[in-house]
Amino acid sequence: MELTILMPCLNEAKTVGQCVRAAVDYLQRSGTSGEVVVADNGSTDGSREIAEAAGARVVAVPQRGYGAALLGGIAAAQGRYVIMGDADCSYDFTSLDGFVERLRSGAPLVMGNRFRGGIEDGAMPFLHRYLGNPVLSFIGRLFFRTDIGDFHCGIRGFHRDSVAALGLVSTGMEFASEMVAKAALAGFPIAEVPTRLRPDGRDRPPHLRTWRDGWRHLKFLLLFCPRWLFLYPGGLLLLGGLLGLGALQQPWAPEGGHELRIHSMLYMAGAMVLGVQLLQLAVLTKWVGVLSGIVPPPAWLRRAERFLSIEVGLVAGIGLVLAGLVWSVGLVQRWGARASDPCLRPRACGLPFPPSP
Repeated sequence: MELTILMPCLNEAKTVGQCVRAAVDYLQRSGTSGEVVVADNGSTDGSREIAEAAGARVVAVPQRGYGAALLGGIAAAQGRYVIMGDADCSYDFTSLDGFVERLRSGAPLVMGNRFRGGIEDGAMPFLHRYLGNPVLSFIGRLFFRTDIGDFHCGIRGFHRDSVAALGLVSTGMEFASEMVAKAALAGFPIAEVPTRLRPDGRDRPPHLRTWRDGWRHLKFLLLFCPRWLFLYPGGLLLLGGLLGLGALQQPWAPEGGHELRIHSMLYMAGAMVLGVQLLQLAVLTKWVGVLSGIVPPPAWLRRAERFLSIEVGLVAGIGLVLAGLVWSVGLVQRWGARASDPCLRPRACGLPFPPSP
């Protein structure tokens, strides 16, 4: 079998039958060998019976969540390719040729792009259209070095075996982000197809919650790629603190300005401490992500794994403590020497600095 058209479903009695009939019509009209699978997430409004009557194979997925439903549907799919889409009539299942063509040409993942295909009036809330989706898509492109224009489009196609090999684990709405992020990190060529978004046909509020699910997406992206949250800021703070402390070793001050003394040194030391802590958080966040199965282990972590032990940590910690003590003793000695020599104190030599408080 070539194609499985997969729809997650939770109480979609009003629209699921229409979506299934559209997908069946596409398979028949295009001559594609395939099936329509509805991954039911515990519907209580008769959605399962309606889907089966329209020609779908219904798979019961007891674990709640958008991602859980899709994971169950993907596991049950029999097609070589899978095209997934919501069962709310917001996507046209009779127009899947662009997805199938790119899947057949070898693209492991084919994303829909609603911003290129068109968004009908009332199809997407204002905040989603002009804030949530653009911002999260920009962050996704920045973090994972991909040019995907619509990171969270609900309709997409993929090679079933390729996506199964990614080890997707998210059970909530962030499943959409996880699929694209892991595909990008795995080096998959990702194609895009312009997709038109229509107003959904539901007679109830959507399952998507703007702020809750937006935060879950953002949290997942930051956990998946902690270098922008912790690594880069930590490195800049540590470097700035080191350079600042190095400059404070020299007995100078800008002409006509204040002498750089203990307060400046405290700021530089604080920047170093915060920088080191952020670097530690970057490594720990990546490690926790790897242990939880959300993040694939990067090459550098696999190479360094044999050094990640308590013994190595103790030796490194003791070494840092000793180095800090030696440096501190040297600073105290230089401080004492400068304090006892009037010629090393700028005010005593007649330099135009205002007195320190």
